[in-house]
This record gives sequence, C-alpha cells and structure tokens, in this order.
Amino acid sequence: MTLFVCVIGDKLCSVNISLNFLLIAVSDEELKKRIAEELALERARRDSEAQKRRLFRFQCWWWEFILRNEIANIPQRNLFFDKSARQLEEKDRELKKHDAYYKEQLARLEERSAQFYKVTTEQYQKAADEVSARFKRYESHPICGELQDKILQCYREHAQETLSCSALASQYLNCVNHAKQVNPLGITSVNLCSVKST
Repeated sequence: MTLFVCVIGDKLCSVNISLNFLLIAVSDEELKKRIAEELALERARRDSEAQKRRLFRFQCWWWEFILRNEIANIPQRNLFFDKSARQLEEKDRELKKHDAYYKEQLARLEERSAQFYKVTTEQYQKAADEVSARFKRYESHPICGELQDKILQCYREHAQETLSCSALASQYLNCVNHAKQVNPLGITSVNLCSVKST
C-alpha cells in the first residue's frame, strides 16, 4: 500500500492506494472520482461516530437529569405513598364490611333454598304417591320371545338363504295373531311388533 496526500479545497487528505492500482493506467477523472468516493465514505464514518458520541452524551445527560429529579421527589413520594396506604386500608375495611354483609345474605339464601327444596321434595313425593295410588301399573313382556330369538338366529346363520327361515316366521306370525286374540285391549301392543336387536 502506498500513502498519497492530496489537498482538496482547503483540506489536507490522505489516501491509501495499492501498488497494483498505480500500475493500472487510470485517467484523472476516474482517480478524482475514486478519491471523492473515499473521502465521502470517510466523512460518513466520521459523521456516524460523531452522531454516536452526541447520542451517548445526551443519554448520559438524560439519565443524570432523571436521577436528580427522582432524588428530589423522594419526600413528595413518601407523602403520596402514605396517603395511598391510608386510602387502601380504608378500602380494605369497607370491603371487609361488604364481604360480611354478602356472606350473611348468602347464608340466608342458602337457608331459604334448603327450606324450599325440602317443601318441594315433600310435595313431589306426595304427588308421586297419589299418582301411583290412582293409576295401576302394567308390566309388559315381549310376545313370543323365544320364536323371535330363533328367527333372528336363523337369519344370522342363513343370511344368503332367508327363505329357509320362512317356517319360523310363519310360526311367529301365528303366535302374534293368537296373542292379539287373547288380549284384545292391546295392553302389550307396544311389544307386538318389537324385534330384539343385537
């Protein structure tokens, strides 16, 4: 590297140029352009460093200003915190009063609810007993249950040959028709056509 010193305007500048650069024939225009670019980069670097120094000084000043104000305001803050603490204690006492009141109200409501539940349960049981006494209960059973089971088993075993189960189906229909004749009121009519599912 070779160091060249040049004067631009009223400023003295130094430029580092490699020997390889000197060996290449370069016009004055290109050289001036290169020097101007290098000077612009150097100026930008210096400006950036100056900006950083100014910013650092400002930040130092700012923190010093904040700390001085904080130290000066400590007595005022203590008064503020004392006042706030008294207000919080007063609010706490008020909240405790409200809490006691609401607990009392909740206890009353729970007692009323328990009484209402007891009365409602007694009334429900009484009404259920009256309904049970007034209406007779009927029990229903599937009609021809054994035949129904045999038909289902036959259909499972002969899924491709359902006609082989037709004799059982006929017996089942006869059984159902006989049950209808024996019990014409149809008390168990719900179960007449029921089919058990597996």
